[in-house]
Amino acid sequence: MEKRIASSGLEGLDELLQNLWYGDNVVWQVDDLEDYIFFAEKFMKNAIEEEHKCVYIRFAPHKPILGPMKGLDVVEVDPAKGFDYFSTEVHRIIEGYGRETFYVFDNLSTLVVEWATDELLANFFKATCPYLYELDTVTYFALTKGRHGHQAVAAIRETTQLLLNFYHMEGNAYIHPLKVYGRYSGQMFLPHLMQGDSWLPLFNSGEAASVSGGKDHHILDPGASSIAPWDSMYRKALQYQMLYEDGKIPLQEMTALKRELCRMIIGDRPRFRELAEKYFDIDDLLYIRERIIGSGMVGGKSVGMLLSRNIVLKEDDSGEFAKILEPHDSFYIGSDVFFTFLINNDLFRLKIDLSNGNKLSKEEFKDVEQRFLEGSFPAEIMEQFRSMLDYFGQAPIIVRSSSLLEDNFGNAFAGKYRSEFCTNQGDPEERLAAFLESVKLVYASALDPDALIYRKAHGLANTDEQMAILVQRVSGTHFKNYFFPPLAGVTFSRNLFAWSEQIDPHKGMIRLVFGLGTRAVDRVDRDYPRIISVSHPQLRPEKDRQIARYSQIEVDLLDLEMNEFRTVPVSGLLKDLDYPKLRMYASLLKDGYIRDPVTSFISTTDGKPVLTFNNLISKTKIVEIIGNALQILEKAYGQPVDVEFTAFIGKSNNIKLNILQCRPMKIPGKVDSFTIPEDLVQDEILFRSSKTISGGVVPDIRFIVYVDPVLYTGLDLEKKQSLGRIVGHLNEKLGKEEQKFILMGPGRWGSSNLELGVNVTYSEIRNTSVLIEVARQTTEHRPDVSYGTHFFQDLVEEEIIYMPLYPDEPEAQFNEKFFEKSVNSFAEVMPEYAGFSDIIKLVDVPAVTGGAHACVSADPEKQDAICFLKK
Repeated sequence: MEKRIASSGLEGLDELLQNLWYGDNVVWQVDDLEDYIFFAEKFMKNAIEEEHKCVYIRFAPHKPILGPMKGLDVVEVDPAKGFDYFSTEVHRIIEGYGRETFYVFDNLSTLVVEWATDELLANFFKATCPYLYELDTVTYFALTKGRHGHQAVAAIRETTQLLLNFYHMEGNAYIHPLKVYGRYSGQMFLPHLMQGDSWLPLFNSGEAASVSGGKDHHILDPGASSIAPWDSMYRKALQYQMLYEDGKIPLQEMTALKRELCRMIIGDRPRFRELAEKYFDIDDLLYIRERIIGSGMVGGKSVGMLLSRNIVLKEDDSGEFAKILEPHDSFYIGSDVFFTFLINNDLFRLKIDLSNGNKLSKEEFKDVEQRFLEGSFPAEIMEQFRSMLDYFGQAPIIVRSSSLLEDNFGNAFAGKYRSEFCTNQGDPEERLAAFLESVKLVYASALDPDALIYRKAHGLANTDEQMAILVQRVSGTHFKNYFFPPLAGVTFSRNLFAWSEQIDPHKGMIRLVFGLGTRAVDRVDRDYPRIISVSHPQLRPEKDRQIARYSQIEVDLLDLEMNEFRTVPVSGLLKDLDYPKLRMYASLLKDGYIRDPVTSFISTTDGKPVLTFNNLISKTKIVEIIGNALQILEKAYGQPVDVEFTAFIGKSNNIKLNILQCRPMKIPGKVDSFTIPEDLVQDEILFRSSKTISGGVVPDIRFIVYVDPVLYTGLDLEKKQSLGRIVGHLNEKLGKEEQKFILMGPGRWGSSNLELGVNVTYSEIRNTSVLIEVARQTTEHRPDVSYGTHFFQDLVEEEIIYMPLYPDEPEAQFNEKFFEKSVNSFAEVMPEYAGFSDIIKLVDVPAVTGGAHACVSADPEKQDAICFLKK
């Protein structure tokens, strides 16, 4: 098919290049902006005369490339809002103007000043150029010659249709076409001397050599003369550090340099930058920089981990934490690598489409993951991956999401993005393959439906979001053919689950497990961590006779022989009672009674091990240590925090602590001023619970969604599997109609074990106002007091009141008659799922009560929650 041609506005240039073609992207490498202005004006004036759609994309602080012209639209875009925003906005502009538009862009080199790296500049071009080509546009771009690393220019050269080098030497002007796609002549790629409107090729090799190599000494020297602060600032910091130590650089200049390094590595989030500038010195920042693969920021999870460690060390007057805190051993995959991966593997447009609201089911998302798994990384990144894996050898590692928005003030993204353990066994190529798969799955999780819905719900849909990755050495020890930490968990500087009046909620609480910390932060089946109040560590929420039942019965660990993450029963792992210092972790159950071991010698005849951590709590300072760390961190952050950690017992029962993650903690709502009518009759109380995990008041509730625990038990597997999706559709419908509703169901909402509760995701319950977990004596459904899990974080951030309800216990109230006799509106509201009316009851409260609405008031401090009718 013959190409349609366009003109540069210069006859001699058209002859040299054999014309411009529709679809061409033309990149001018210039020494002086005035040169680009000259060519851009000729091109655009000619395009206007030929009555093309003409657009000037204005984004740089330099003087305008084009002045006002009749027939020219000027569109401004702000690159300071970040790569994601800028690139998406430019795509929207291009989409709006449609096919066969003629564009001039400002000098792309100015984007490096905003984004700090050549890599993002190249990413922008590689994302935008193909779209312009697809729409048969003709577009001019400029780069300042000699100011960018070899890799960035190579990426642009590979993507563009024309790359033209224009420069001046000894009073003459030259053009050297480096790439002209689809066109060829015997002299096209020689340097050409400008004479009037003609271009004379330089056939003489001496002339050509002197002209071509006269000014550009860094063609094959990646980054040697790059203006990107990512490279130049690092070199400057290394140089200034030595000069400062010799007293040759003033403190003010070093402070400014540190501030700029913080911006490039930590980002622009004001509170994080403030903390980073206070608690990081130049040495800290340079050490982080030396462990960054690729370029870009390290993301929220990495920042939280690094900051919390420095805060604890620097604010501890006693110096004890310097002895207690384990050194971390982490690497960071810079945020720029994420976009490089998306663009190189044709995934950037997919990201834009999904971020703009195109919804995916969980099943469809598996196809997205497969596309990511089929992607590849640039050679230089692969080499850095190999070096890092050589460093770790066969030590297990974990690949953790660390997006720019993650673990931030106001937005935790708890559990929304992926983390992958790499057992890291096998030969180097096998270990590399497993690592690459983990990285790709973490990248894919940026497009997970739950994550996208979370971003939209929190007003972050159009906020710059890049996925950095934190690669950490897994903390732990070998035991038999397994690898795991003896202690892990999550701890909070506020304890909102105060099950006794003795507890001081301001001292915090701990969810402690044996093995990997996944069982502390995830909702797991038939399993319970040890809940510890920091103010009263030996005061348990369970009654003595319930301790064994509400203990941890399975352990997450890494199986080095099978080379995989596994979950194994405590009874099997500890059956020989030979785990080191076992008496610190386990008590012994015999004849229905639990006792704590007195000596290190434990015999199988002494009883069955039950993980209580009783001796650990009473005989070590672990709770005191964690409590002190929480108070230091809360004071520095200026608000409550939650922290993930591992720990082990050293010699003389000394504790070693490793802080893995720290983020600001959002406090659930407190009870507002709300009067419960004094003349309430029994029939007007729908339920009352003496246990509530979060507080607040919700008046004017129209609907109650009730999944009967007894009926649920009798469902077949297929119907149980479908139930969560149906609840999700109902949640979406009521949410769109802005109807307040209560969601009540058996056992554990969100459980992966269908026997224990309805399997729902974050997006399938996020519109409810109140979430109730119901336990009947006739069923095996038991609520999990999930305070501290990612599930709980979701409820807190959505301001959902959450409580367990035990209708058969004496202190509870449950209006059985109301729930049995009320008309079921489910088939009317959701006719396409009418077959589920036997299990899902939808009560339209005003309709069945003659106009009354349900109201809920919950107070976690008083451990009292009530739902009653009010007209």
